[in-house]
Amino acid sequence: MTKQSPFAREDVMEAYLDSLLKEPETPEDVTARTARLLEQASQKMAEEALSATTRFHTVDDEQEKIVQDVTSFLAEPEQESSHSDEQVPVTETRSQEDEKAGEYVAPAKIPLKDSLGSHFQALFFEVAGLTLAVPLTTLGGIHQIEKIGPLFGKPDWFMGVMLYRESKLNVVDSAKWVMPEKYDENLAQSLNYRYLIMLGESAWGLASEKLVNTVSLTSDDVKWRESTGKRPWLAGMVKEKMCALIDVEELISMLNKGLGSNDQTP
Repeated sequence: MTKQSPFAREDVMEAYLDSLLKEPETPEDVTARTARLLEQASQKMAEEALSATTRFHTVDDEQEKIVQDVTSFLAEPEQESSHSDEQVPVTETRSQEDEKAGEYVAPAKIPLKDSLGSHFQALFFEVAGLTLAVPLTTLGGIHQIEKIGPLFGKPDWFMGVMLYRESKLNVVDSAKWVMPEKYDENLAQSLNYRYLIMLGESAWGLASEKLVNTVSLTSDDVKWRESTGKRPWLAGMVKEKMCALIDVEELISMLNKGLGSNDQTP
């Protein structure tokens, strides 16, 4: 059975991502901005379904190759700091003194654009036809999704807990979290989550249907968000690939607080 995606056309996806970056006042504005394009796209979805399935079909060995590439990247040792060991105690002592004096100020968060530098690699993966990207430097790993145990009293986007070795991993229904305004019964039934994309060192993971590829990007490849406020998890849009680049640190913070993608952060 062919799966119908709300993003069967590239212009629909571009309009949707653009609307997210423009910081609309309410989630309903996102739907209003793309409703017309979605209506037009639905007329052609049946014709394009077969070719889309063929174009995006990925065999298991290709998926495994992506996992191996990511695993190799994560296994590489971090570069040694240029600071000598003698400098560390001085910095710690100064911070401790400032804190005791009530003058300690937490360092400002470095924007993802600056922390990634001019060149970086990212993992591309798909959720309900929408492509998402996570910088490899903030990727915690990739796991095959296995049995998920539901927990009561959690947000509706929280699928449950998956056991991996001796760890309990929190599984997020990515489609419901990222685009709740498009999530309905038909979309829910069409989802086929196979992979868990782990976020940094946290226990949070995004459910994914397909691993697309690992891609080398430059800062100029991304249309970065220009303001702070709503959707801090969305760092920007990879222009040529029509996909959303995730700020993993911000996303983890929102998940820890039980916030959805459109919720206002404190």
